[in-house]
Amino acid sequence: MSPDQYCQEKAARSGSSFYYAFLFLPPERRRAITALYAFCREVDDVVDECTESSVARMKLAWWRTQVDALFRGQAEHPVMKALAPHIEPYGITDRQMYAVIEGMEMDLDQLRYPDWPALSKYCWHAAGVVGEMSAGIFGAVTPGTLEYARQLGTAFQLTNIIRDVGDDARRGRIYLPQEDLERFGVKPSEIMNGMHSERFVELMRFETQRAREHYRAAMRALPAEERRAQRAGLMMAAIYATLLDEIERDGWHVLDQRISLTPIRKFWLAWRTWVGGGNWVARRLAR
Repeated sequence: MSPDQYCQEKAARSGSSFYYAFLFLPPERRRAITALYAFCREVDDVVDECTESSVARMKLAWWRTQVDALFRGQAEHPVMKALAPHIEPYGITDRQMYAVIEGMEMDLDQLRYPDWPALSKYCWHAAGVVGEMSAGIFGAVTPGTLEYARQLGTAFQLTNIIRDVGDDARRGRIYLPQEDLERFGVKPSEIMNGMHSERFVELMRFETQRAREHYRAAMRALPAEERRAQRAGLMMAAIYATLLDEIERDGWHVLDQRISLTPIRKFWLAWRTWVGGGNWVARRLAR
């Protein structure tokens, strides 16, 4: 199996919304974004699959050595070998890749976040910096497009947090800021015990509005002339924003279930965004 095939299988097995956006890209950009996604999945799986934090820390430290090797021109792991040809053409830096690993390390160090600034920092490490690298692969040429990518990454991460409140609680984690819980009178124990209430609904409505504000900020930052090049990111925006709508329509019953879109619906949203040049999504999310 070649390094590119390894990354392709990693992406396909994940079932992620990102995979649908990759399908429409030209071959070289598709190989680059698939390798980047595979790297993110590898380090994310370390935290999700290791029950001992000491083991997870050792594995993440090992991935740091792989980033070092990649930028010395000595890539070893299949993911790094697949990434190697794309580092220079798309301006990917070791700082950005280390930032992704730091985000995973934050998951080992923090089970709670006191306020939005603290969670915002985590969102950048977990998704915003990935958005920056992805936008570069898609063809970003202006600072505005990188700001769009950071804002969109934060919106995606908030959507994930809203969707996964129950799953995260069962792992002992609450990403929702403690100051927000206090504002709406929701105790951490209620989330840990899966207690759906009107207070919880109001909390989730507030977090959903925050996510939508970041979708709007992303669309405002994206220059109209770059929408076509950034269609892959806008495809993901269409899928994630639609997921957020579905969660709201379901009344934020996320403590005991994981709401998702069907593969055919994800594909349809991706296709509609691609053929429309990203314009309908940009207009829809800017409202």
